[in-house]
Amino acid sequence: MSVKDTMSLRKRQRLGFAGQIPLGDGTLTDSGFDDPATADVVLRLELDDSLVDDLDPVSLDLHLRSAALRRSRYFDALLSERWNHPSVIGSGIRHRLYLKVLASAGGDRSRGPFDVHVAVIRLLHSLDFSAAIGSVSDALEMLPVAMELLFDDCVRACVRFLEAVPWTEEEEEGVLNLVPLLQLEECEDLLARISPIVSEEGDGNCTSEEMLHKLIDSAIRSHPNVATVNVKAFVAKLLSDYSSRDCVRRALDQAFLKSMEMVKDHLGKYASLDFRLSWGNDEREAMQRLNLHSSMMNAKHLHWLVERMIELRVADTAVTGWSEQASLAADLQKTFRDDAWKNIAPGLPSLIIRSTFRLANAVASGNTLAPRQVRMNLVSCWLPVLNVCRDIVFPMPTGQKSIIQDLEEAFLRIISTLPLSDSQDLLKQCLRFSTRNIDDCPHLILAFKTWFRRANRAGRLPKNKDDDIAG
Repeated sequence: MSVKDTMSLRKRQRLGFAGQIPLGDGTLTDSGFDDPATADVVLRLELDDSLVDDLDPVSLDLHLRSAALRRSRYFDALLSERWNHPSVIGSGIRHRLYLKVLASAGGDRSRGPFDVHVAVIRLLHSLDFSAAIGSVSDALEMLPVAMELLFDDCVRACVRFLEAVPWTEEEEEGVLNLVPLLQLEECEDLLARISPIVSEEGDGNCTSEEMLHKLIDSAIRSHPNVATVNVKAFVAKLLSDYSSRDCVRRALDQAFLKSMEMVKDHLGKYASLDFRLSWGNDEREAMQRLNLHSSMMNAKHLHWLVERMIELRVADTAVTGWSEQASLAADLQKTFRDDAWKNIAPGLPSLIIRSTFRLANAVASGNTLAPRQVRMNLVSCWLPVLNVCRDIVFPMPTGQKSIIQDLEEAFLRIISTLPLSDSQDLLKQCLRFSTRNIDDCPHLILAFKTWFRRANRAGRLPKNKDDDIAG
């Protein structure tokens, strides 16, 4: 073989082709790869843009077997009589082929410029994919070359390897870049792993939103223990870090409405007209206890959801929904006027007050901007419940009175945002805030002073322009 058609050992080493160079960790069986004694094809790999100035032009000759090359549809076409006329070049050599190899600007510099092509062409001879593909980077590097050479078995092997192993974030980007180049049937499993799926109901909810909803549901409905606290903290962190606030909003809204409806349902059954008749009947009494207990458990879920929604500033639906619960508020008043709840669900008033305070304070502080009607309904709906809870005599945790006073203040601040006529009616219902001690209600005194100041100012304001014309 002439010196012109071969490379020196030094040059082959500098190009990263000294001996066997499988990309994986295994040792390949060459089966005639680069063996001049059995070869009938010489393939010259040529670098179209030399990476090394003193190796110009950069090329590499491989001695190959045509029977192995025909496993590639690309080489099979080149070796067909239509495209290639056999000619005797040397001892046993009947074909000379050329393949341009693009210089990779961002490739792995630890590899020679022909390493990946050599590894794929070697696989045409050995078909030992398990030894050659030993890492995600191997598969990502070999897959484009296998597609270029139309080496279908190698494409399938690379895709199968990628589908079965974990990826780093950088490797996942590499997979995403290659998927559009594959046929759908080749990468169906890869697509299922990386592509969001729209729910069959056609409501537009994606898989990630469904996952968020299931995580929220699991967090709030697990059995109460230390592990559950950790789960709730973990889910709260996921919600806080999630990229789409709208997706988080919808998932939380769905969970909130579900928990609120369950509170209403169980408490409505407990406070029904035949409630008193149920006591004395063991079976019905057990059902009533279950209804009250279920109301309290769902109130716990509701409170956790409210905290997350306010923390993430997505509490608009919760505020509006809570302001429309006149029937729930009426059932709570009936429940708290009886003594049965004290032994079955002693924490229920506290949960209701804390949830209401969190929502009312979000509105009063501007965390959640609510329309005027929603602000007025929120106070008018829950002010009677607050007044009932103020009069409840039972052992309270430290700070319970403080949360009641905080809710009073939040309601008064909301009332200050309403028109004078609306705030006048609501302020009269707040007079009970002063029943404890005159020194304990500076917030109520301030609210009335503010109302009187605004009412007395009304006569001094400029007339409406239309009134001036009419006059």
